Amino acid sequence: MRAWQIHEVGHFSDVLELVDIPAPEPGPGQVLVEVGAAGLNFADLLVCQGRYQVRSPLPLVPGLEAAGRVVASGPAVDLPVGSRVVGMVAPPHGAFAQFTLMDAATALVLPDTVDDVTAVSMHVAYQTAWFALHRRGGIGPGDVVIVHAAAGGVGSAALELAVAAGARVVATAGGPEKVAACLNAGAWRAVDHRRADYESRIREAIGERGADLVFDPVGGSIGELSMRLLAWEGRHLVIGFASGDVPRVRANHVLVKNYSVVGVHWAGYLEHDPVAVAEAHSALLELLARGRIRPPEVTVLDMDRLLTGLSDLEERRTTGRLVLSVNTFDGGQP
Repeated sequence: MRAWQIHEVGHFSDVLELVDIPAPEPGPGQVLVEVGAAGLNFADLLVCQGRYQVRSPLPLVPGLEAAGRVVASGPAVDLPVGSRVVGMVAPPHGAFAQFTLMDAATALVLPDTVDDVTAVSMHVAYQTAWFALHRRGGIGPGDVVIVHAAAGGVGSAALELAVAAGARVVATAGGPEKVAACLNAGAWRAVDHRRADYESRIREAIGERGADLVFDPVGGSIGELSMRLLAWEGRHLVIGFASGDVPRVRANHVLVKNYSVVGVHWAGYLEHDPVAVAEAHSALLELLARGRIRPPEVTVLDMDRLLTGLSDLEERRTTGRLVLSVNTFDGGQP
């Protein structure tokens, strides 16, 4: 099979190679999936650099999430061959390949009404946003919610799900085009974080009371500012650190304003509560079927354009999701 693989860690442009390798064999509890589409995530950059929180042995195929069709299974698997699924892969056998492995227990079955590109474009982003806002954040109608990086993959999902929950969303994004995209997606207000008056504009948008929730995949100084913008009993949802810096949390400030700093490690639920992941999957499919959410804006890349896509992610040139369409590149037998 054809796959993008790394044999050493480093910048993706230096270490990724398009190679021919044997397809992996599914072990106990695993399924072999013919990849139709693979999602590109900021975490893929970290995987190549050896900086992702979950380390895998080398050589490895990057790509954390895939959608496709089950073509074989290992022992102790009830998922039928032929099922269409979306899910996280089993490293080191990643999604940037014609075939990958998934744990059958966490592979989510897709209806025929949802294609592979749509499924993978929504999977991690919408699951993360759902768990953050509903399970960890306790979002409710009328809440004021700040969503940072709201034109990106997970941020745009959070914006849409917050609007669907009846919240008033104050979105932040970089540049006029991304600000406009947030407003078109239903944001109540949108603020350009590149402007010198960014802080005053966001304070004006949320009002004196402050924000009930902050959805923060950025961290760093943005995260530290966000904690100052929280209302009494607000919740700061820690999604990630795309800025490269971890914000400082002042415990005395947490105490005085009585707010919560809440971690959201969605992938951990695959181990600790896979039933909750399946329930979120059903809830998201229902919202999609009812038109309460819509498939995200997606840029689809052929497999040989992976490096271009990762470069766009690294340089913050993307809006919505990037998806690798694997079945347009050479399909075939494992």
